[in-house]
Amino acid sequence: MTLDSSTISPIDLAEKSSFFDSLKENPYFSAGFGLVGIGAGLSILKRGTSLGYTLCQKRFTVSLEVVSRDKSYEWILKWINSHLKQKARHISVETFFQKNDKNQRVSTSFSFAPSIGVHFFKYKNDWIRAERTRESMVDRNTGSPVETLKLTALGTKTNVFQDMLLQARQSALSEQSGKTLIYHAGLGGDWGLFGWPKDKRPFKSVVLDNGIAENIKNDIKEFLNSSKWYYDRGIPYRRGYLLYGPPGCGKTSFITALAAAIEHDIAILNLSDRSLTDDRLNVLFAKAPLNSVILLEDIDAAFGSRDIVKNNPTAFQGYSPLTLSGLLNALDGVASSEGRIVMMTTNYVERLDPALIRPGRVDVKQFIGYATKSQIYRMFMNFYPQTDSELASKFSEKLSNLNKNMSSAQIQGFLMLFKNEPYLALENCVSYFNK
Repeated sequence: MTLDSSTISPIDLAEKSSFFDSLKENPYFSAGFGLVGIGAGLSILKRGTSLGYTLCQKRFTVSLEVVSRDKSYEWILKWINSHLKQKARHISVETFFQKNDKNQRVSTSFSFAPSIGVHFFKYKNDWIRAERTRESMVDRNTGSPVETLKLTALGTKTNVFQDMLLQARQSALSEQSGKTLIYHAGLGGDWGLFGWPKDKRPFKSVVLDNGIAENIKNDIKEFLNSSKWYYDRGIPYRRGYLLYGPPGCGKTSFITALAAAIEHDIAILNLSDRSLTDDRLNVLFAKAPLNSVILLEDIDAAFGSRDIVKNNPTAFQGYSPLTLSGLLNALDGVASSEGRIVMMTTNYVERLDPALIRPGRVDVKQFIGYATKSQIYRMFMNFYPQTDSELASKFSEKLSNLNKNMSSAQIQGFLMLFKNEPYLALENCVSYFNK
């Protein structure tokens, strides 16, 4: 059935018109309709503003996010603080203790950084918005909460951030100039700084027997300059060294001075760590800090010879879950890293498994024994550089005639008793070592 306008009576139209007129005159209806209209308008305005802000942010700004796990995080925080100067109202502090090079007294210094929140600073001609946030998640290596720093600038080019990162890096490295960094393995597969950067130890301060120190240093320098030679011949580009001999003869001290001489840092791996597994060791070797020497101290304490284990299966129970096979694979397995220098030390070379110290894993084996007459002479001259060499000759002659095994540490300990008195050192040396 079809209806048209002719079927609606004038009375019905009049009733509908009067109904709408009554709604218009009703104050409650008018107010409610107005509120709905205002709410809808504000909602549309809010959404439009949000979309406009997002669009402008995508089209007209560029952002950089730096996570606290990244090495540049601390660099950029310190650098930003230098640009904020006194303008920042919320800052965080980190306290440092350092020694004065002249009087060796410990002084306290403070490093400030922008705290959690939003900060603004001007870099060249650009205003930068820096937002530092902190998450509830904790970094396994440092034990600190994971943080993120987001930098935002007007424009579409990232050059401004590249310049900032380069300047932050240069500023951080200038503070470490002349220092040796010591790394240790964190709980995960990453490395972390251990303690404060150490002053580089002079190479000549460690006195080994004639030619040993120079030969090892020259060998490493030749290795560092021969990467193309290795790659052209398909030889794995890595080098391993084993220093063995009695305790206190200068093995670790020499490695510290050697790292400084070749401008490398030191990454220490404790193979007796109960949390060190084969997989974690592989990751640590692969992610070792660039330009660093991986140091495995007292390697005999981590593993025994397979002959010993064969005769006594329980000889090494309770040691770390790391296996000898895992260490061998990390040193020269398929997945082992290239361009790596590994230095091992031991007091008992006879306890090491032959597979561990075969060529390819250990390329240079060097015995560092008790002090010889030549070493004693040079140690005396190092302590008293202004002294007549004849006095040093008499000192070395006296100790050599005792026919006793003396380590460098023992002789150094004796000379420390007479720091500025070489004649007293010569006079008392025989009685001291004959005790």
